[in-house]
Amino acid sequence: MTHPEPIPVVAPDIAVARLTVLTVNIHKGFTALNRRFILPELREAVRSVGADMVFLQEIHGTHEQHPQRYSDWPNMPQYEFLADSIWPQFAYGRNAVYPHGDHGNALLSKFQIMHYENLDISQSGHENRGLLHCVLRLPGSGQEVHAICMHLGLREVHRQQQLRLLEQRISEIPADAPLVVAGDFNDWRQRADLSQSGLQEVFMQATGKHARTFPARLPLLALDRIYVRNVTVHNPRVLNTRPWSHLSDHVPLSVEIEL
Repeated sequence: MTHPEPIPVVAPDIAVARLTVLTVNIHKGFTALNRRFILPELREAVRSVGADMVFLQEIHGTHEQHPQRYSDWPNMPQYEFLADSIWPQFAYGRNAVYPHGDHGNALLSKFQIMHYENLDISQSGHENRGLLHCVLRLPGSGQEVHAICMHLGLREVHRQQQLRLLEQRISEIPADAPLVVAGDFNDWRQRADLSQSGLQEVFMQATGKHARTFPARLPLLALDRIYVRNVTVHNPRVLNTRPWSHLSDHVPLSVEIEL
């Protein structure tokens, strides 16, 4: 779905050159193995980071049955509940639809989302996956920043096909535009390579290896990523202590970027 018209937002007329990015797979608001609904706790944790852009995966748009089971289930989509009063702009890409609801990827932003598009990158007969591409405009300077939120498949062959679709989309973005690609890449074999598209992974750049993010209580696998182009990276962090280690089954990643 394409949304070509700007969405109204109130933003200060102060130029912004440094942003904080956060990415996390929220597991539909539940702890590992769906033992406990923790979306309210997750909202407080997300707010504590002070991120300007939040990339979210596995987030519910709607669900008809959960409000009857959980007294603290919000009366709005999960991305709106998380964004409330902090991020005036948000975009949702619905990927998986089933009889009782849907889920997908979302981006929360403190800055204006000029337009966004959710691309279906599902491979036939397998998991529903999407690529949520947003174009943000920063206050003051009017600088445009491209943001792509991803959740790739569980099988290597599907991930490689989805990465090719991602590269095709990146090729359509102006070569000099700031770009952030973040999300759950499910790349436990560490074969995702976007260097031909000019992107660098922030933890690989800073430490020589990808950050371990799964499972949250004892991260062993490097599944989540933040790739960037045309920005300077500062302070990449793995948020693997409490409360994060006891919320979703993934721990979040954050980084500061300078335009």
